[in-house]
Amino acid sequence: MNRKQLIEQIKIKKSFLCVGLDTDIELIPKFLLDFEDPVLEFNKRIIDATHDLCVAYKPNSAFYESRGIAGWKSLIDTSNYIPETCLGIIDAKRGDIGNTSTMYAKAFFDHASSGMSFDAITIAPYMGSDSVKPFLAFEDKWVILLALTSNEGGKDFQFIDTENGRLFENVIQKANSWAGNDRMMYVVGATRAEEFLNIRKFAPDHFLLVPGVGAQGGSLQEVCKYGLSESCGLLVNSSRSIIFASSGEDFAERAREEAKKLQSEMEILLEEIGF
Repeated sequence: MNRKQLIEQIKIKKSFLCVGLDTDIELIPKFLLDFEDPVLEFNKRIIDATHDLCVAYKPNSAFYESRGIAGWKSLIDTSNYIPETCLGIIDAKRGDIGNTSTMYAKAFFDHASSGMSFDAITIAPYMGSDSVKPFLAFEDKWVILLALTSNEGGKDFQFIDTENGRLFENVIQKANSWAGNDRMMYVVGATRAEEFLNIRKFAPDHFLLVPGVGAQGGSLQEVCKYGLSESCGLLVNSSRSIIFASSGEDFAERAREEAKKLQSEMEILLEEIGF
């Protein structure tokens, strides 16, 4: 899915919601354990219930890798179940030297090699350009670079002052030279809403992937107040508050209700900026 197609889906669905598939087998409804692949069954029902309300799905690879072969199979099958009308993001936070990054890129982007063909991947920028460019070598794929995260430890490095501003601002400025806003996005935590104005100085029309709305306490209203651009420019992720809205057999219906609440708020916010 390219930038034009993503924007078109936002207009059609009146939503910039990303549903995080952080699927913990310990937390899914117990009746699903009778299925051959409980995690896949859970994800399929969540996707079936919400795909018309969101524009992206984001499985977190750690929840799948931790289960070995069974988890990888769940991830592969989930990736192939995400509909074409939604951006498929793998939240893998990779970042290593060039030849290793090339193999990571093949793992998540090359269907012939791994069985997966996600549209986008989250990347840690600490090792610089040669750890990122192998992912950009795959045409029509997105890199979503960690810029300003919402965790407490993010302050350890991201706010360090340099001659050219704070470190996270340096990351964005440098990464802008590696790819344009049609290939590069940035992760910005929802609990850093006051920083969105600063980030927009360096990435005025890039898409920002925003985790932290919902269970982590981030405010959708605050994020949009400072972060919305003329092209929307936001993908707001919600995971636990949607997928674990219920632990009963009604989990998919409850997930839809929670997704609908966010979509309805987003529709109003988009109307306010004339999008």
